Amino acid sequence: MLIGEVARRSGVSARMLRHYDRLGLVRPTGRTSGGYREYAETDLRRILHVEMLRSLGLSLEQTREALDDPATAPAQLVAELAAQTRARIAVEEELLDRLEQVRAGDPQGWTDVLRTTELLRSVASADPNRRARAVLVSATEAAGSGGGQPAPDALAGAVLTEEETNVAGTLRWALARGGDRAVHRLSAGLASTDPDVRRRAAEALAEIGTERADQVLRTGLADAEAPVRDRAALTLGGRGEAAALPGLLEMVLAGRTDVEAAEVLGQLAADEPRRAEILAAVSDLLHDAGTPPAARSRLTQALGDVPGAGTQRLLAELTGDPQPDVARIATYLRSR
Repeated sequence: MLIGEVARRSGVSARMLRHYDRLGLVRPTGRTSGGYREYAETDLRRILHVEMLRSLGLSLEQTREALDDPATAPAQLVAELAAQTRARIAVEEELLDRLEQVRAGDPQGWTDVLRTTELLRSVASADPNRRARAVLVSATEAAGSGGGQPAPDALAGAVLTEEETNVAGTLRWALARGGDRAVHRLSAGLASTDPDVRRRAAEALAEIGTERADQVLRTGLADAEAPVRDRAALTLGGRGEAAALPGLLEMVLAGRTDVEAAEVLGQLAADEPRRAEILAAVSDLLHDAGTPPAARSRLTQALGDVPGAGTQRLLAELTGDPQPDVARIATYLRSR
């Protein structure tokens, strides 16, 4: 077969076949009397093998070794190629994420693109002071130009990974200035498999405080991790949402930020019908034999934040409680 026929049957261009010949990768078996390359069926099979190996990402040199060196270990070579491919995909995904964050900022000119790119670079810095300064400068520039928030996706992405407490607070402050613009990205964070990411998303949503942010935050009430549930319950309960009640009671029972949870229960109890619901729930827990003594003490203390005659009746009953500290707390609360 002449080179044109081989090119047609293999799908490899005549130019590439000549290149393979020069490299010694696939040499034609013979030459015609006129000096043209003449390929045999075995040559065609080798060309097809070369193309299949190259489709896996092998270089021409690696392909030659794989075909000519019996000592070449295919499993090791394929594993190396897989690792290289994963690394390349990670780089491409990072680039894609950066492009999406720039796009989400709705740049109106290349100056906006450059500003967002600089912000992304700065919030990825190992220096927490540089990260905080970058956010403050960007927020100040946005305010000066009449904008509400620089690169919302960039800031949201940064807040979901930020471990430094002060920097995280600065990021949340900057996000809250933009209202709902970062809620979609934070919603994805609240669905993360990483509990720390979910906690940071809940904290950021709590500071945004819009109806849309609170709607997303409600999903945190059923989160598997206590810090996420607690942040959602304290925030939503403080805004008068009855759905937070079970979470707040859980916090008091477990002794997790129970003083703050009790204060929020008191805020919810400002609504009289809801107050009755709270008192009924607390009474049930106090009379449940499975409630630990320390939890009963905290529940009794929480009644100090709940106004009304119903509370006084329950406290009067508790003054005779067989658990001494519960009786003392109830007596003290009634005398205030």
